[in-house]
Amino acid sequence: MKQYPNVFVFDHPLIRHKVSILRDKNTGMKEFRELIEEITTLMTYESMRDVELVPVEVATPLEKTVQYRIPEESVAIVPILRAGLGMVNGVHKVFPTARVGHIGMYRDEETLEPQEYYCKLPDGVDHKTVYLLDPMLATGGSACDALTALKKRGATNIKFMAIIAAPDGIEKVAAEHPDVKVYVSTLDRCLNEHGYILPGLGDAGDRLYGTK
Repeated sequence: MKQYPNVFVFDHPLIRHKVSILRDKNTGMKEFRELIEEITTLMTYESMRDVELVPVEVATPLEKTVQYRIPEESVAIVPILRAGLGMVNGVHKVFPTARVGHIGMYRDEETLEPQEYYCKLPDGVDHKTVYLLDPMLATGGSACDALTALKKRGATNIKFMAIIAAPDGIEKVAAEHPDVKVYVSTLDRCLNEHGYILPGLGDAGDRLYGTK
């Protein structure tokens, strides 16, 4: 697969360990949900290395000093419904004051094309770092449409995070949205004829919420 400067694939032993349990078909819903959150937290920590800090004056027990913080209104989380909801708490563990919006997308089972049915975003997304979340980056259609929807509504600084990705999805998002930083914990082999990632982990939404 071609290398893209805006794509970051993690190769951390702890993430790889947790992903291996996540993939297991015998991993139950509760543990699956916890693992999604834990992996997202680890990814968020790494993806925030370039977040802008501002100076603030802090009074320690001994003296006043200038320190640096992330502005509280500077981050927004936007999960792609419904599976992206499982990643929200993982980001909130790192940055609990982040505002949350939602984008609803579904994939037409025949054409595999994404369809938007809902979009509600926090005020001021044009001045925030927006984290777009979806556990699975398969064909890239939903991610690209969601990114376009965010940009139409004013977002300019967007980071996309997925836990499992296929080369097809990486290439589509990187090519169509080169200004968006893409963070992926694991790059898998390919898609099957139904658009599912192999080896993957099945349907993330179904495993998160106990549906089929």
